[in-house]
Amino acid sequence: MQAYKNQTFEKQSFVIEEVYFENCVLRNCDLFYSGGDYEWVNASFDNCRFHFRGPAKNTQALFQSMGLLKQPLPGGNIPPSSSKAVN
Repeated sequence: MQAYKNQTFEKQSFVIEEVYFENCVLRNCDLFYSGGDYEWVNASFDNCRFHFRGPAKNTQALFQSMGLLKQPLPGGNIPPSSSKAVN
C-alpha cells in the first residue's frame, strides 16, 4: 500500500484500496473504490469524484434501487491506468 502524508493532490486518480492518506488534501481527484479495506487519517476531499466498481458498485446499485441513494450522473466508471497518482 502506498502511503501519502502531508500532501496536496489536484486532478489525480487513485485506487482507494491501494493508498493511505494522512493529513492530505485531495482536490478535483478521481477515486476508484471496489469494496476493499482503506484508511484515511485527517484527509479532506474537495470536489472529488468517487467511482464504484465490483462489490462496491453492486452495493451502490442496491441502495439506489431502494431509494437510499440518488442515481449517479451520466459518465461511467473508467478505471485509472495505475494506483499511483496520475496527472
